[in-house]
Amino acid sequence: MDQPRAASAPPPARGLGPASRPGPASRRRAAALLALPLLLLAPAARAAGPLDLLLVLAVDASGSVDDGEYALQLGGIAAALRDPAVQRAIAEGAHGAIAVNLTVWSEANRPKDSSGWHRIDGPAAAERVAAQLERHPRRVVRGGTGIGKALQFAAWQIERSGLDAPRKVIDLSGDGSETPFREWSLDIDQGRRFALLRGISINGLAILQDEADLAAYYRRRLIGGSGAFVEVASGYGDIAAAMRRKLIREIEGRPLVGERTRAPRTQAYASAPAAQSAGTATRAAALRAAARRGMVAALEGIETRRTAERP
Repeated sequence: MDQPRAASAPPPARGLGPASRPGPASRRRAAALLALPLLLLAPAARAAGPLDLLLVLAVDASGSVDDGEYALQLGGIAAALRDPAVQRAIAEGAHGAIAVNLTVWSEANRPKDSSGWHRIDGPAAAERVAAQLERHPRRVVRGGTGIGKALQFAAWQIERSGLDAPRKVIDLSGDGSETPFREWSLDIDQGRRFALLRGISINGLAILQDEADLAAYYRRRLIGGSGAFVEVASGYGDIAAAMRRKLIREIEGRPLVGERTRAPRTQAYASAPAAQSAGTATRAAALRAAARRGMVAALEGIETRRTAERP
């Protein structure tokens, strides 16, 4: 039982008594909280240095993807990173290094997951990153297919990384088209524009497991930017081979000979004034002149009415 405290004795200072000192569990929690910013910054720090490419691998974990299919996606990425042809493509770049980020996504307004950034500048680094990514846990909640928000989140990984490279690419893989929202969100067209406005190209890996026309949908609605393309996997069993083909092409940065790639809409808007014909320029000048005449006439009409209303 506690002894009564004398009325004249001052209360002990809060936090200084033996009973209020933090125990081992509290100290461990405090240390973890203090270390959290360093852990968040560590992946970007590990990827620092000159780079040829920033590549986000955006993996579908929506409700149509079971745990085995999720593991096949990660296994395909790991197998591709271990492939000598992929490693050779990395080594032949100007800096011989790329940075890779794994992003896991599902329904539009549900949280996404990211592995952080990993630098690959040789076979040892490729093996280390492959081993980390193939074990990445499935932490996102299953749901619909929110491609627009996935693109926005992937673009944020690049924009907020503190890293730079001459090429920035989002590589989105999935087995279905975008599903209707439960509540308002960014759709695929808006997410695409969000990335392209930041100078980020978008490629797609269409897994033809459930939707036979998914590749056409990706070509029409998803991809954009310099050299953008769609790679196709006939099913989840074909992902490793498709991922290998796609990574080699993305890392080398060369479109297939004779292929027509779609330029970003923002580039088309930027080049439109320079491409105006003389007739278009003349019509634009005529419209501006007519607008000026209309404004002058309106002002003159106002002044006329004011004059007529004066006593």
